Amino acid sequence: MKEQISIPTSKVQRASKFVKTGAKVGGNYIKHYSKKLFDPSLTRDELDADNAEDIYESLSQLKGSALKVAQMLSMDKNVLPTPYQNKFSLSQYSAPPLSYPLVVKTFNKYFDKTPEEIFDSFSKKAVNAASIGQVHQATVNGKRLAVKIQYPGVAESISSDLKIVKPIAAQMFKISTAELNQYIGEVEEKLIEETNYSLELERSIDLTRRSSHLKGIVFPKYYPRYSSERILAMDWIDGDHIKEWLVSNPGQETRNKIGQALWDFYDHQIHILKQVHADPHPGNFIITEDDQLGIIDFGCVKVIPEDFYMQYFTLMRHDVLDESYDLEALFLQLGFLTSQDSKKERDFFMKIFKEMIELLGRPFRNEIFDFGDDTYFNQIYEVGERVSKMKEIRNSKSARGNRHGLYINRTYFGLYNLLNELKAEIQTGQLMTV
Repeated sequence: MKEQISIPTSKVQRASKFVKTGAKVGGNYIKHYSKKLFDPSLTRDELDADNAEDIYESLSQLKGSALKVAQMLSMDKNVLPTPYQNKFSLSQYSAPPLSYPLVVKTFNKYFDKTPEEIFDSFSKKAVNAASIGQVHQATVNGKRLAVKIQYPGVAESISSDLKIVKPIAAQMFKISTAELNQYIGEVEEKLIEETNYSLELERSIDLTRRSSHLKGIVFPKYYPRYSSERILAMDWIDGDHIKEWLVSNPGQETRNKIGQALWDFYDHQIHILKQVHADPHPGNFIITEDDQLGIIDFGCVKVIPEDFYMQYFTLMRHDVLDESYDLEALFLQLGFLTSQDSKKERDFFMKIFKEMIELLGRPFRNEIFDFGDDTYFNQIYEVGERVSKMKEIRNSKSARGNRHGLYINRTYFGLYNLLNELKAEIQTGQLMTV
């Protein structure tokens, strides 16, 4: 267990953390280029590793939306250099835990009781600490529960954190201001929802009830009487996170079984429920002893508007890449193209987005797809890296895409990465009707 900490909660404290981190990063650049004067062959690997260490350390102390951004970026492997991927992926599982007196203070605020007065037993040490909250194990009436407690000040700091993160993200990841402005509202809305445990409780109960028929999947039961705006109680599910489970070297048949359960879970939510668990990182899934898939977090849920759903999943149709299909009209509807584009711009973006949707939609265009094929993922990363360097993309005055696509794309690439880690070969025949 890492050292327990208190969290900077005021805007001044949090801004000061970012400023100090910026100074460290600046120092790393000076150190790197000083060395490069004497050794021109020096690569950026050491610089990236030093920056990743300093940025992650700062985000871990800040927690909340700042650390959540690191978690999101760690899933988008084509966005970050490898040292950032490796360091930021820690946010999927653990961060320095909250000191126990602050846990007690949270319970007193919402229940006017300590954890020991509510539960038969309650672990003083967190068993898991991540971006927005940490988990303790409790028992009551013979049942083992997982009790998630939100860090103080997280909800109140989201807007100010994003204002500070925005210019840093634009510079580090070469994202155009127009694109950032389009998506920052969607990110802020989702982060605010994730801090509302009452909403998460409501959605968790509803989505698990409507998904309970799916084979190979288990959900915890949720307990409103032990939950509040900042505390969420559910059944404890025994098992391993996906990365831990893979260390046991499970057979291909079992990998396929877990992979199929994951695919079916997302297929059902997106195409039937039109709302989806939009946070598919490995820390949100448990593999039980009898090889069932446990789903343990519904904090980030994207509700999919019907008109966007129809447009987006038309991109996955078998005939959409045919020359006879009016793909230009669909790209205009989705915002990939704008009516102000010149012919040169339109031709350029048509080519880029056509390549992207071919890659994203390839699993949909096959009855069976082998996600263990690293060639496919290397193509995705190559395209992502190539596109990120294109000056036409960075200098575009218009945001490209649709704000609703942000979390849907994130969901699919997160799901694809999980299935790649599983090396799963699964049936991908869609439920969709577009």
